[in-house]
Amino acid sequence: MKYLVMVQGAQADYDAMNGRASAHSPAWSESELKAMFAHMNAINDDLAESGELVDAQGLTEPARTRHVTADTEGRPVVTDGPYGETKEVLAGYWVLDCESLGRVTEIAARVARCPVPSGAPVFPVVIREIDEAGGGDLGGGETG
Repeated sequence: MKYLVMVQGAQADYDAMNGRASAHSPAWSESELKAMFAHMNAINDDLAESGELVDAQGLTEPARTRHVTADTEGRPVVTDGPYGETKEVLAGYWVLDCESLGRVTEIAARVARCPVPSGAPVFPVVIREIDEAGGGDLGGGETG
């Protein structure tokens, strides 16, 4: 089964990783950043070796996000920041092909053990099964 494993963050976290502390998050040191990247790279290497890694990406800071909707005539309406310090967004993800929910949960727990500076916020690691059959139950359950 394929799963999407997601990590969250906020603009303040990206700022902190660039040395700008806030009430939300302390500034990260170079050694703390290196430890975080080493942790994530080790996970990616192990998942590639096991054949479970389909894709993995970190995302740019929320301030570079664009939201696109359509106006009443179907023309695109594009908006961007500012983003509040505590507004959580998707910070990165893995697409994994794992034998079970138990296995992907083990991987998510490893991701959750990523080293961060003392006082940094802790976000949950989110697991979503990918609906490969395209028949997802959007109505919330069986009918009839």
